[in-house]
Amino acid sequence: MNDINSSLESLNSACNMQSDTDTVPLLQNGQHASNQPAASGSRSQQPQASPKQKVQRSQPVHILPISELWIFQRRKGRRGESAEVPRSTEEMLNRRLQEEDQFRTSSLPAIPNPFPELGPGSPPVVPPSSLPPPPSQPPTKQDVKVFSEDGTSKVVEILTDMTSRDLCQLLVYKSHCVDDNSWTLVEHHPQLGLERCLEDHEIVVQVESTMPNESKFLFRKNYAKYEFFKNPMNFFPDQMVTWCQPPNGNQAQLLQNFLNTSNCPEIQGFLQVKEVGRKSWKKLYVCLRRSGLYYSTKGTSKEPRHLQLLADLEESSIFYLINGKKQYNAPNDYGMCIKPNKAKVEMKELRLLCAEDEQIRTCWMTAFRLLKYGMLLYQNYRIPQQRKALLSPFNTPVRSVSENSLVAMDFSGQTGRVIDNPAEAQSAALEEGHAWRKRSTRMNILSSQSPLHPSTLNSVIHRTQHWFHGRISREESHRIIKQQGLVDGLFLLRDSQSNPKAFVLTLCHHQKIKNFQILPCEDDGQTFFTLDDGNTKFSDLIQLVDFYQLNKGVLPCKLKHHCIRVAL
Repeated sequence: MNDINSSLESLNSACNMQSDTDTVPLLQNGQHASNQPAASGSRSQQPQASPKQKVQRSQPVHILPISELWIFQRRKGRRGESAEVPRSTEEMLNRRLQEEDQFRTSSLPAIPNPFPELGPGSPPVVPPSSLPPPPSQPPTKQDVKVFSEDGTSKVVEILTDMTSRDLCQLLVYKSHCVDDNSWTLVEHHPQLGLERCLEDHEIVVQVESTMPNESKFLFRKNYAKYEFFKNPMNFFPDQMVTWCQPPNGNQAQLLQNFLNTSNCPEIQGFLQVKEVGRKSWKKLYVCLRRSGLYYSTKGTSKEPRHLQLLADLEESSIFYLINGKKQYNAPNDYGMCIKPNKAKVEMKELRLLCAEDEQIRTCWMTAFRLLKYGMLLYQNYRIPQQRKALLSPFNTPVRSVSENSLVAMDFSGQTGRVIDNPAEAQSAALEEGHAWRKRSTRMNILSSQSPLHPSTLNSVIHRTQHWFHGRISREESHRIIKQQGLVDGLFLLRDSQSNPKAFVLTLCHHQKIKNFQILPCEDDGQTFFTLDDGNTKFSDLIQLVDFYQLNKGVLPCKLKHHCIRVAL
């Protein structure tokens, strides 16, 4: 490149020097002023060009022979003679042009060829990697049908590049739900008895192209989607994890090891594996690595010669077994399946597994997602938090109040004051409770339709709440809790099947589901509801739920998330 630059600079200087010495004035019609014979008629005398009309040549190329040939043809045409050039004149002009070409090539500096591999006749060959990418096709629109838990459906027109998170936010907007970043899209296969929650970054149209005709999308809550980022120590028991670098009890270090490709841990343990082509299940020692899922042919040995590949992570997804005991003769209800990502899947390609309990199954499925997607999951988890941080200056209230900083206040006077004495605070709370009961009694009297049919408000007002699911069975309530995530504080209320006047609180704690009966009791002719045999009474179920969302009381944990069903 230096040689090329120096050659071009010398060429530029040589052209400038020659143009200064060989400037030739031209007339307006392009003819030379010197050695120009006068034309006949009115154009015998032509004015010479002004100094402004002088043109300097940028290259040492003489155009005199060409101009003389042009003038000669023009004169012959005016006289009515033939405009053909005599052969002697043509030979003279050709000889002069050859001499000028020799002079030009000898006087100019030599410019090296920057592409010697390209001959004069060979076209340039550009490698494909250096070519710009072809213009991508703009995303088109496509209809997607989504079902809700109650069987209703909605057809939504989406773009072909829309992700699962974008579609969930669109459905939240159309259904007027509360967007708490816990909604998810579920891939449901009724014939195979499988379902899984789509990751937020997955393209909906691409997933739909791998689903059979009978499969469908469900719109559902899933509070446990990113729960392992909040408390990972509860998801990975020590006996199941082999760390390349011990996390030393630090949760951040534990997640960093999972997301790091070089320090990725291994998950191992015993699983019930369904044998291919048979109905029987066999207990095997299984090891999950980034390269795939392996089982040992010799006890608990993890030597390479004893490990056999069971399933691949790249082209597969992990699903929950909906009804594994009935459909696949599974040993328990903690089944999972590794299914290839294609529409037509044979039964021999499915890898059916069963864990011993819910915690072990959650560990396997969480490790499968982390090893397959890695940092993508963490980015999906951080996106709602980043949006919340950006919108925090516009939210109200600006200052968040902790539950531990709440104090008792007295607003009976002109200004409020803090009650420091615990006895006085307790008596104020009791007094407020009696006043609340009196207000609710007056409301019940006013809302009654007639004295013969006292339809009290506190007996029906809870039916308008999202956390109340009516007359469903115990098994159905447990199924809803499992589908929406086994996180602490997930709950719902339903009618009791054993006592028509009672209700049942179904609550999840430590990935176990517990039921608490809410019994009615009477006090001074007024009906109340209690969870602790009358020690704490509430005029309606809304008051009860509000209390236990702030206080644990007799429950193992506070009520935090409620199961909800939305009609699309």
